[in-house]
Amino acid sequence: MAVVSWKEVLLLSALVVGCYWNTLWCGFVFDDVSAILDNKDLRPATPLRNLFQNDFWGTPMAEERSHKSYRPLTVLTFRLNYLLSELSAPSYHLLNVVLHAVVCVLFLRVCRTFLDRTSSLVAALLFAVHPIHTEAVAGVVGRAELLSSIFLLAAFLAYTRSTGRDNSIVWTPIGVTVVLVSAATLCKEQGITVVGICCVHEVFVAQGFTLPMLGDTFLQVLRDKACFPYTVLQTLLKLMVLVISTLLLVIVRVQVIQSQLPVFTRFDNPAAVSPAPTKQLTFNYLLPVNAWLLLNPSELCCDWTMGTIPLVESFLDARNLATLAFYGLLGLLAYHSLRYSHSSAKTVIMALSLIVLPFVPASNLFFPVGFVVAERVLYVPSMGFCVLVAHGFRVVSRKGQLKKMSWMVIGVLLATHAVKTFNRNLDWESEYTLFTSALKVNKNNAKLWNNVGHALENQNNYERALRYFLQATRVQPDDIGAHMNVGRTYKNLNMSKEAEEAYMIAKSLMPQVIPGRKYATRVAPNHLNVYINLANLIRTNESRLEEADQLYRQAISMRPDFKQAYISRGELLLKMNKPSEARDAYLRALELDRTNPDLWYNLAIVNIEMKEPTEALKNFEHALELNPRHKLALFNSALLMQESGEPKLRPEANRRFLVYVEEEPEDANGYFNLGMLAMDASENAAAERWMRRAISLQTGFRSALFNLALLYSQSARELDALPVLDELLRYHPEHVKGLILKGDILMNHRKDTQGAKACFQRILAMDPGNVQGKHNLCVVYFEERDLPRAERCLEETLAMAPHEEYVRRHLSIVRGKMAAMSAAGQPLSAAEGAAAPFQEEKGAGVGGGGPGVGVGVGAGGGGGRRKGGREAPGRRPGNGGSRGEECAEIPRAPAQGRGPIGTAD
Repeated sequence: MAVVSWKEVLLLSALVVGCYWNTLWCGFVFDDVSAILDNKDLRPATPLRNLFQNDFWGTPMAEERSHKSYRPLTVLTFRLNYLLSELSAPSYHLLNVVLHAVVCVLFLRVCRTFLDRTSSLVAALLFAVHPIHTEAVAGVVGRAELLSSIFLLAAFLAYTRSTGRDNSIVWTPIGVTVVLVSAATLCKEQGITVVGICCVHEVFVAQGFTLPMLGDTFLQVLRDKACFPYTVLQTLLKLMVLVISTLLLVIVRVQVIQSQLPVFTRFDNPAAVSPAPTKQLTFNYLLPVNAWLLLNPSELCCDWTMGTIPLVESFLDARNLATLAFYGLLGLLAYHSLRYSHSSAKTVIMALSLIVLPFVPASNLFFPVGFVVAERVLYVPSMGFCVLVAHGFRVVSRKGQLKKMSWMVIGVLLATHAVKTFNRNLDWESEYTLFTSALKVNKNNAKLWNNVGHALENQNNYERALRYFLQATRVQPDDIGAHMNVGRTYKNLNMSKEAEEAYMIAKSLMPQVIPGRKYATRVAPNHLNVYINLANLIRTNESRLEEADQLYRQAISMRPDFKQAYISRGELLLKMNKPSEARDAYLRALELDRTNPDLWYNLAIVNIEMKEPTEALKNFEHALELNPRHKLALFNSALLMQESGEPKLRPEANRRFLVYVEEEPEDANGYFNLGMLAMDASENAAAERWMRRAISLQTGFRSALFNLALLYSQSARELDALPVLDELLRYHPEHVKGLILKGDILMNHRKDTQGAKACFQRILAMDPGNVQGKHNLCVVYFEERDLPRAERCLEETLAMAPHEEYVRRHLSIVRGKMAAMSAAGQPLSAAEGAAAPFQEEKGAGVGGGGPGVGVGVGAGGGGGRRKGGREAPGRRPGNGGSRGEECAEIPRAPAQGRGPIGTAD
């Protein structure tokens, strides 16, 4: 066997890099979003065993919505990429380019087993630059093809060593082959087809049999009742080992998918649900379509589903001629290769085995698949095509007069293919460029119009996205997903009426429930989201909550394992003040999926609503066990610990808030709550630092500004508090506690009674019934030595709050002062005798805590309250204890849309 030189390795590697280096600037597009961005199996927090329990997209294999594509080794490489660079796309694309170069080198080594040195290099060079491979290399999910091909070619090379020099069986290479076949299959299902390639090689290349020779041998055995020749028995033994191992792999694979095929709809593969003969004619026509893509890859498209290729509905359809021509050419090549035993025949039979056998699982001929045509599944079949081209080049170049011409043709072919590949890579830069390029090739595929709309939607360009979604409904009027997209976009444009109409159209297109027939077998699982989206829309109207609940229940009745319906219904029930029923909905969802941290989080929120903080903490813990960096669980569990007032819980609460701000460094709420914890622990410097950070991130942050001012006030830095209070009142002029604190500082530390009076009067202008503001205004009158007015003011305050003992006591002090001054002949107000000094008795000051006024926000002296209290954004409005009334910006209930806890919309 001719080896591959290092010069050839460098040549192939340089060619691959030259064609594909621009893919390093591509992002995650199309299927990459589901396989990489949305796949939790890539995250280090996900147990490794999940890779072997879930499908390629991270969905448990047991679930009906699973795609049933079992490729754990491929997902493992994605996980390694994530460990190295998380979601940095260039590292993923770089590994794909490296793997393609490895495949090219291995392919060259395989070609050397049945082609001469020059022809095998031509085949490898053509394979390296063929544009049909762009999807497999530029699309990250194409790694399944790359890895499977590496193990497939390695398995074939191992098998070629299974025959000794004396024609004996060497079992070690056969064992290695079985292991490599298993690895290829765990990368992608078509890897198992290498067993068939090995069988073809063993029979027609290694043993040199032809079809007539095999027929004669079997006839002779049957006629003479003799045994098979020893060489034939050896061949049969080797093939039996391969076949048995293949059957075992198939059995394991069937067990993994639990004997269920994935659910596909007519939108994915229209011919699959068509009646005979349309189904058979169309599927057979797809074979020459795929062959044409290999022969002329000028018009490539990332998606060939839906109406891309019209159905072949009649025997009179002219496209049937292409099918006949394809089968005629295939039959001619097969006849030539199976009838003769010369080297040309062996090369052709190996080329045909590489083309046909790996393509069979994706051909739709034996079982339906979720696509019509997919360019990436031609990755391995293109090897056989390249072998045929190289073999043809060898035949032609042997003729002297055509040698130069053949080299020129090969040179032009390689150059044009390389340029086409390089330019095609640019289409994979983003979803917008990818799908708009596809629309240039095919305008009859509603899915492409939808995907361009999605790309624009991701850019918040809803007006343009709507135009593409509407075009999708015109191209395919019965496309449920297109109408759902229209509805969602109208909703984003705040056009609720139009959104509801679009959702109603989508709902009317859903298959009707037929008693005795499983509903999910006739509809794509994601189409049931129309009920969720419609319910999410109408529940914004408080009068239609019951109607929304009916839609959720209808979705559940159609599909009892519809987890998202339980989640959305639980959120609605919480809104309807039915926490017990909400809890039941979440518990039912947890029966379906106990590994979903969002479900545990939602259940914890229900526990909080039901005043079950201990249970809430337990469920937050479950969420964090599954996802230690679950942002909402971190925040709300820490907040719950903080609200408990338990000093022993403060360190853990502090740790969780610190992790939260690592995840959300721009969210001021995390820093604010760190500041509140520091205040609880009397760590004033840390509290000031965290509050300042929160204010810098959120201008006019009400609670942070007030509590920073309060911190300064309690730290004997009252004058530092004034500019903070001024900023607070500039953004929130109605802030009562801020006005009270500012009035206190102005009066007690600035001796600015006029400024203090203005603060308290502003409070009463906004809320005439505010007892604290009224009382403190009375104190101002007292400080201004207007005792009659102070008396009247306190009488009015007592009438407003007859049970407040401190008001009654202060009124008594004022009256006592008035009586003493009258007895001494002193005027009762400054206006009556401005020159007379205002004498106070020690301990008689209003507030009972010494001379002066007891209006401080914090620890007022004696009965001299009224303490303003701290403010903290919390989980529940009006339930912050001493921290006041303000509500958090962080959502505490299941979030809508594609947020941390998403629903269908």
